[in-house]
Amino acid sequence: MKNIKGNLKEDINSKSLPDTQGLKDTRNLPINKVGIKDINHPMIIKQRCGKEQTTVANFNMYVNLPHNLKGTHMSRFVHILNSHEDYITVEIFKNMIREMVILLEAQSGHVEMSFPYFIKKTAPVSKVQSLLDYNVSLIGEVKDGNSKLKVKVTVPVTSLCPCSKKISDYGAHNQRSHVTVTVAVKDFIWIEEIIDIVEKEASSELYALLKRPDEKFVTERAYDNPKFVEDMVRDIAVYFNKDERVTEYTVESENFESIHNHSAYAQIHMDKEKDL
Repeated sequence: MKNIKGNLKEDINSKSLPDTQGLKDTRNLPINKVGIKDINHPMIIKQRCGKEQTTVANFNMYVNLPHNLKGTHMSRFVHILNSHEDYITVEIFKNMIREMVILLEAQSGHVEMSFPYFIKKTAPVSKVQSLLDYNVSLIGEVKDGNSKLKVKVTVPVTSLCPCSKKISDYGAHNQRSHVTVTVAVKDFIWIEEIIDIVEKEASSELYALLKRPDEKFVTERAYDNPKFVEDMVRDIAVYFNKDERVTEYTVESENFESIHNHSAYAQIHMDKEKDL
């Protein structure tokens, strides 16, 4: 941390060029977020099984800018990322947000780190194994010295329509759905835990590889477990209401309808410290 700040100051002081970003601004308009978007960096994630998974994360990094300053120092965001040459872990991510606020001399900071996360899944009948990918984001915020960490996971599942099943003489329309869960946590939570909760409450979970006996199994399981988008967000929300590690959550479900040219959508947001 000291070396990073020292190197930055040394780079700046070694040049006699004007610091345009540091000039005064007279428009009296503060900026909520200013920084860089869409920059990639390698990272390592610990898995619940005890192993580590190497992946590449996409970063968005922002700080606030006071009304009296013309601009922020964009190069410092990149410098922070590249100070971790090999990889970034979740613990480094937490420290990096505070580091960014200090180096940019800001009151608030916001970092989003998004990456694909792979889980080895076993088919229900044939037991054949395959990797399924999930989109995961860690969202860290620091404001006036207070920090908050959110975990966002998008889980692809199958949903089968209860209405279609009820009114049809045979069959029922089903489709792939994306359930997106965003939780603010005060204690550690595994990515796999969130995925487990969502897949349990879907009509059926997905697999990258299925044999014919597996296809029969998951199709019949979905038929026996129909869910509206409203059902899925409510059933998942019940879990997070009971989990004391979770202080705030948003559960979204989007069904990519197979008999309509639109999606069905539902969302529940709960700040447990305010709403419960």
